Amino acid sequence: MYEVFGEKECKTLLAIEAGDSISGVARKIDENRETIRRVVNRLEDGGYLVYDDGLDPVDREIREAALSLLATSADVSPPSISEAYVLPQFAGMEYAYTAIDAVYVWTRGGYQVARDPDDYPLFIAVRTQDLEDWEQFFDRFGIPTVLDRIPSTEIDGRFQVVVEPRERIRAETVDGRPVIPLSETVEFARGHYATFEPALEMLDRMYETVETGAEHRQEPV
Repeated sequence: MYEVFGEKECKTLLAIEAGDSISGVARKIDENRETIRRVVNRLEDGGYLVYDDGLDPVDREIREAALSLLATSADVSPPSISEAYVLPQFAGMEYAYTAIDAVYVWTRGGYQVARDPDDYPLFIAVRTQDLEDWEQFFDRFGIPTVLDRIPSTEIDGRFQVVVEPRERIRAETVDGRPVIPLSETVEFARGHYATFEPALEMLDRMYETVETGAEHRQEPV
C-alpha cells in the first residue's frame, strides 16, 4: 500500500479541506488539474480519501504522517521558491499573504519586487494566537519565522517567513492563495509608491472596483 504515497500525494492530502474540488486543490498547490485528478484516484483507491460532493480525507492522522514525510524530504531537497509559496497551505491554520506578497498575488504574478533568489523573504499575516504554532511549523522545514526581516547572513538557507500577527485574518482567495483584501493591498502599495507605481497601474487595469490613484502612462505610437 505504500506505493500510493509520493510528494504529490502528500501535498494533495495536506491541502484538502472538506468539500474541496479537484480544481481547487490543484490551484492551492500549483499543480495541473489532470495530475491532481490522477493523484486523487490513487488516494481514493487506497482508502485515504473519499470523493462525494467534494474531497474529504478518511483518516486525519494521515495528515501528520504526510507532513512529516515532506519535512524529511526538505532536509534532502530544500523547497524551491514556488514550493515555498505552497507550504503555508499545509499548516492547517488561517493566514493571508500580505505586504509585497499581497501585491504579487493580486497581480497574479505580474509584478514581483526584486528579491534575490538566495535571500527570499515571504510575507504572511497570521493570527496572534497561532504565532508559536507557525514558528514550529516552519521550523520543521528549516525556515525561520521572524517579525521583522533579518539579514540573510544570520540564517541558514534562502527563506525566512516574515509574519504579521493580527487578531483576526481577513482574506480573499486569488488563484488558490489566501491574500489580504485588494483595498488593503492597494493602500500598502500607495504607501510605497516609488516601488509599486507599476504595480498600481497594473492593478488599476485589472480591477474596476478599486481606485489606485495610479497615473497611466501613454505608450509611444
